[in-house]
Parts: sequence; structure tokens; C-alpha cells
Amino acid sequence: MYIPGYKNSWALIIGINSYPKFPLSYARNDAEAIHKLLVDNFNFPKENISLLIDEAATRTAIIESFLRFTQEDIDPNDRIFVFFAGHGYTHAGKRGEVGYLVPVDGSPDKLASMIRWDELTRNADLIQAKHMLFVMDACYGGLAITRSPGPGSMRFLKSMLQRFSRQVITAGKADEVVADSGGPIPEHSVFTGHLLQGLKGKAATPDGIICANGLMAYVYEKVAKDSNSRQTPHFGFIDGDGDFIFTAPMLESLVDETEEDKDILIEIPPAISTSVSEQNKKSIIEIVKEYIPDSRFRTKLDDLVTREIRRILFETSDEKFPAQADVSPEEFTRRLTLYEAIVKDIQSIVILLSHWGDEEHIPVLRKIIARIVDNKTTSGGKVVWLALRYYPCLLLLYSGGIAAIAAGKYDNLHTIMYTMVGSKYSGEKNEEIIKVVVREALELERTNIFKSLPGYERYYVPKSEYLFKALQSVIDDLLFLGNSYESSFDRFEVFMALVYADMDKRLSGHLWGPPGRFAYKHRNRGGRDGPFYEVISEAKSQGENWPPLKAGFFNGSYERFQEITNECETLIGRLNWF
Repeated sequence: MYIPGYKNSWALIIGINSYPKFPLSYARNDAEAIHKLLVDNFNFPKENISLLIDEAATRTAIIESFLRFTQEDIDPNDRIFVFFAGHGYTHAGKRGEVGYLVPVDGSPDKLASMIRWDELTRNADLIQAKHMLFVMDACYGGLAITRSPGPGSMRFLKSMLQRFSRQVITAGKADEVVADSGGPIPEHSVFTGHLLQGLKGKAATPDGIICANGLMAYVYEKVAKDSNSRQTPHFGFIDGDGDFIFTAPMLESLVDETEEDKDILIEIPPAISTSVSEQNKKSIIEIVKEYIPDSRFRTKLDDLVTREIRRILFETSDEKFPAQADVSPEEFTRRLTLYEAIVKDIQSIVILLSHWGDEEHIPVLRKIIARIVDNKTTSGGKVVWLALRYYPCLLLLYSGGIAAIAAGKYDNLHTIMYTMVGSKYSGEKNEEIIKVVVREALELERTNIFKSLPGYERYYVPKSEYLFKALQSVIDDLLFLGNSYESSFDRFEVFMALVYADMDKRLSGHLWGPPGRFAYKHRNRGGRDGPFYEVISEAKSQGENWPPLKAGFFNGSYERFQEITNECETLIGRLNWF
């Protein structure tokens, strides 16, 4: 887990005018202006910047300067900025286009003299810095990138800084010609001219934050609309889902907030288009969106879900996540991140089904929830790793639950919480998925492992705070909840606590429910407002007509709901947090 900030900043800046055959006019100016801006505006130390201009920008010098970032003095909490202004080249291969950067001594007639783009991305795997941003004022193809957040997507500032990322923006695609002049700033290219203006403040949010995703969207729109441009920038993620931050004036006031997580949602400025994938096939998200409203695709939807479940069961097997391995904060963080990446597609499906699906989609939703725990067999190992095997299902419960609540789909929420699964504790007896997942989550919490994550040491409910940040970007990209995300998240945790408490009361006669962020807010505000109070007030005003009761929660009984909430409120009052 990374800190919400940077320890150091590094850069490699390349600008080449003096190509022997096809010289450029302003690539050197572009590079030198970027260099100056990094030092003057964004606190990049001069000694940490490699500036390669014209004859100095040979293939060997570029590779050596880039590989310098693999050395031990690069901290995981550093940021690295790479800028190239020069020629690009695209060569057709059997598996598609291959993009190259042309150094000063390179020639398209001799492929070995140029730098393959994927040579840089492969070597980036050797670099410890959490954030790398590649900005290439050149046109070429073969970029293996995934989409950036859609226009108007929301991101938490501290979360963006605490998640790994590799991002890229190029001036154009393989079949386009970069304009070396005629941009908004004299003696600069169209692309870099708009880039410089964005970095000088035009790409900033109202709070003065400049991040890579916001910069990408700004430059995309400006270059695509520029009358002197015949190019369309290409941007997205090479890896990860964090965000390179240039400046964030209010960050210092946020990083000291430890007991109750305080953050700021950043809205990514809109771009003309969000389609940046190189693939000529529809994404799973697009396919599922087509399948959900059309009953003719029920079988195809089920087949797609089955394939995804099988893939996840294979990729999360005990062999790939050995339970006997030593426990460390670093390994815990690595496994969290890996689990999140593995389930991202099925997570998106669950979000869409929970939010938009109706009665005919409940069997598919139930299938996902039930089958995702199939390969969790009882075996020896460390408590942390055995319990963490249920983390993928925890992600799906939260994601689907939040999406269902945001849409008022309480039938779907009921399915998510009450789906029956086999239990390693009860032999042949099935039990509700929420019992299994909450029980395993409690095992994790007892170890205090979530408090080992940087920035979560003093939280009362660190697991809840972590999930609040980890889920936001995935859900917001699909549903665009914006500021309502927090209320939907807290409301889901209220329901999870009450439903578990109801089951616990019936089974054992006593009552307990998992306290989340809502419990801290309820106590901190004296029970007068907040998510827990809002749910109670809503149910009281509607009685037996309250939609959750009509969906089957608490056996449809308002009296039962009232009994459980009264006992839960007493339990919250006894929490030793103050």
C-alpha cells in the first residue's frame, strides 16, 4: 500500500529536431519547455531530470537513461514522467501494429536502430515507482492500453495516489501526421502547446488539482478540435488504475485525517470520446449491457458468466494463492491488488445485473455469488491467507449491494445477501453467503492486517474504509453515482449489519452485526442523523410498505426490523471507540 503523496520525482525528457532526413522544427522547444515547467511548477528536482536533446538523444542514451529508473534509489512512492518529442514509426506485424520511437540515430529502414514501445513498457515492470506517465508527441500504433475513466468520472484524491499506475498519452495514431507547428503557443507543436497550457492550469479542477487523467481529457479535446490539427491523441492505462498527480493544493490538509476518512472526489473533465482501446471487439461491459434488456440473450449471458466464473476459480486457486506463505504487509497488499484485478470483469457484471437487472436475471446473479466460493476448501495455512480467499466474494457482495441500493432494486439486494452456499463449518448444510463472508472478514479484522496498510493505522474500521476507496472507481465508471456513492456505500453496510444481526439473533439468540463506517458516523453524531438513522426513519415512515420489507428482508415484518435496529443501536453505543 502506498502513501497519499510522493517522496521524490524523476523525469526523462527527450526532444529531437536534428533528424538527418526529416528534421523537425520545435521538438527541442517542446522538450525544454516541459523541463522548465516540471522544475518551476511541479517541484521536480533538476538533478533528477535527464534531458536528452538532438544529438544526445541516441538509442543507447535513451535506453540507459530509462533503465536508470530501475536503480535502488527509486522509491515505491516516487513518480516518474517520461516525455518524447520526435518521430514515431509503425511497422505491421503478424499480431498487429508495432509502434517505435525514432531516436536521433534511428531509421525506419533499420528496425534495430529504433526503440520498440513495448520495450519501454516491459522494462517499466522493473521500476519500483508507483506512478509513471508517458507523454509522447509522436504518432504510432500498437499501443496495448486500456481505457481511461469516462468523462465526468469521479475519483478520490488520496485513493488515486495510493494505487499503482502506468499511463500514456500520444499525439496521434499510426495513420496520422503530427503537426510540428501551428499550435496555441508559438514555436511549439499543436499537441505540446495544448499540453503546456493544460499543465499551466487549464486542465486543473476547480480545486486546483492537475492529474494525468484530467490532463489527458483536456489535451484530447483541444487537439482534436484544433483547426491546425489532423490528429487525435490516444490515451489510457498500460497497467494499474491509480493516477499520476502533478499538483493537489489541498492534499496536505487531507493526509492528517486518520480517524474518519476525509477525502475529496475529483471529477475528470469530459473528453470528446472515451474509446481508447486498440481491440476491435466489444468489451464484456458492452456485451452485458446489450444482453440485460433483451431476454433473447439469456442463454448467452449465462454462458458468458460461466466462462468468467471458471476463469476466476482457476486464477484464485489455492495453488496460486498458497495459504502457507509468510504474512507481511507487502504480501497482503499484493494479494489484495491481485484479487481485485482478477475479479474486475465479473465485478462489473454483478454491478450491471444488480443495478439494471430484473426478476429474470436473479438466477444469474445467484449463480455468480454462489459459485465464486466453490474452490474454498478447508486446509491448513495462515489465518490471514485462508480468510482472504473470500475477499473476491466480499468485493462482489459490496459492489452488487451498492449498485442495487443505488437503483432501489431490493429484490436484487436480497438475492446478493441471502444466496445459499455450502459452508466449511456446517458440512452438508447450506447457509447464507453473507454469514460466510462476514465471518471470514471478521477473521481478517481480528488479525489487524488492514491496519498494516499505510494510512489506515488509526482507523476504527480500516477494512470498511479501504473498501470504500477501492470500489469507488469501478462502480462510478459504470453507474456514474458521483457524490451519491458514499451514501449508497454506507446504506449497504447498514443493511449488511442488520441482516447479519437478524440471522445471528435467530440462530444463537444473541445479536451482533459488522460495524462499518456508518457506526462511527452514528456515534459521532449522537444518533441524530447519518446512514443508520436515515434507514430507521425511512422504514418508520413507510411501515410494512417499505420496499426492503416487501422484498423479503426481516421476513417482511416491520416489528422484526424494529427489534433488530433497537438492539443494534444499543450495540453501537457500546463500541469502545471514544
